[in-house]
Amino acid sequence: MDLSTTYMGMALKSPLVVGSCAPLTEEIDNIKKMEDSGAAAVVLHSFFEEQLRQEQLELHHHLTHGTESFAEALTYFPEPEIFHVGSQEYLDHIRTSKEIVDIPIIASINGSTLGGWLDYSQQIEQAGADALELNIYYVPTDLDIPGGEIEQNYLDILKAVKSEINIPIAVKLSPYFSNMANMAKRLGETGADGLVLFNRFYQPDIDLNNLEVYPNVLLSTPHAMRLPMRWLAILYGKIEADLAATSGIHHPTDVIKMVMAGAKVTQVVSALLRHGIHYLTTLEEGMRNWMEENEYESIQQMQGSLSQLHCPDPTAFERSQYMKALQTYAPIWRSVQTPPLSPLTQEN
Repeated sequence: MDLSTTYMGMALKSPLVVGSCAPLTEEIDNIKKMEDSGAAAVVLHSFFEEQLRQEQLELHHHLTHGTESFAEALTYFPEPEIFHVGSQEYLDHIRTSKEIVDIPIIASINGSTLGGWLDYSQQIEQAGADALELNIYYVPTDLDIPGGEIEQNYLDILKAVKSEINIPIAVKLSPYFSNMANMAKRLGETGADGLVLFNRFYQPDIDLNNLEVYPNVLLSTPHAMRLPMRWLAILYGKIEADLAATSGIHHPTDVIKMVMAGAKVTQVVSALLRHGIHYLTTLEEGMRNWMEENEYESIQQMQGSLSQLHCPDPTAFERSQYMKALQTYAPIWRSVQTPPLSPLTQEN
């Protein structure tokens, strides 16, 4: 079976890509295990905008502290703005990863503003990353900011970073746009080499005992794959970017479904956190078995075969399917036989 695929110009041995996840990709040994277990590429854990800001503030503090004590100290250090601050540890992680594995290493930036990303993106490219994933995490809470301004912020970040580096760039999106199809189209036109559908924002919870809001990470379930699968199918063949699927991919058949909907690759995280890195081998073996049983010879043969462009019923991904689902669903309680009423109950 030929499991090979391409993604953003990179030739991959399969669609199985490890998604961005700090517990998994922070350890160099884990990245080697991922390659040995069948990963076609690895997206490193994200470097956060807050980290970059903190480093800049700390550098500014140390360079300016005490400089007003003596006149001759005023010009002892160069102005802080000429320094290019970044996380050396993250850059070293990229270099080391590239040294120990042959599969592509994709760096990830998690931010919401331009800030220092332009300079830092160049450093990521120089460190040897094969591609960069822009994980633009933005929760708009200002009541006076219109949706168009938020969308333009995404486009501006992509355009600016694209102008500074030559490696492929993917944008990891949320589904919360008023017109997801139009946004995907504009990102493709602006230069995105790939779109990752979709980002799972971790929602806070409330601790009733301490009356505090706290972070609470919930791993995905297979049900979560329905939303990205739908949009993969709708967008396939209509935009200028490769499509990557993420969220809810737990079984070999989940990978197959995403590919048939239009994904070039599938990013796996929660399944590996549950079962271990070696679970990649199970996913690959399951894909091969399914393809053999159903007489598929290659991944390319399946890609997009059940997208909206090629699906026997293109309306299946739109509103008409919603109405059919409501009409055909049988409530669970109807399938459970209710014991006959007692004579006393019948009388009442």
